[in-house]
Amino acid sequence: MGTVTNINRARFAVGDLVHHRLFGYRGVIFDVDPTFQSTDEWYETVAQSRPPKDKPWYHVLVHGAVHTTYVAERNLEPDTDEAPISHPLVEHFFVRFEDGHYVRSGRREN
Repeated sequence: MGTVTNINRARFAVGDLVHHRLFGYRGVIFDVDPTFQSTDEWYETVAQSRPPKDKPWYHVLVHGAVHTTYVAERNLEPDTDEAPISHPLVEHFFVRFEDGHYVRSGRREN
């Protein structure tokens, strides 16, 4: 009990630009969960494609919107646009955009 033998390696990291395969929107990842961390009720109501709960899930700021989403890894792919994301919370999580990637705020300086 409590020992994890199958470590999920996330395909994406905080600051990565992504594209939702099913719904077509772009976004930037602001947090990563190694496995599904919401409620069973949310999963039954929202996760219509029934993605696996034992794989990584991502918190995403949606481009051109004010809301965030919670998305299973299998529904995301790298965003090839590489243009900045327009979302009111971008500046809360990130300090800059460079080379098609957001740099997280709160990083320690050496």
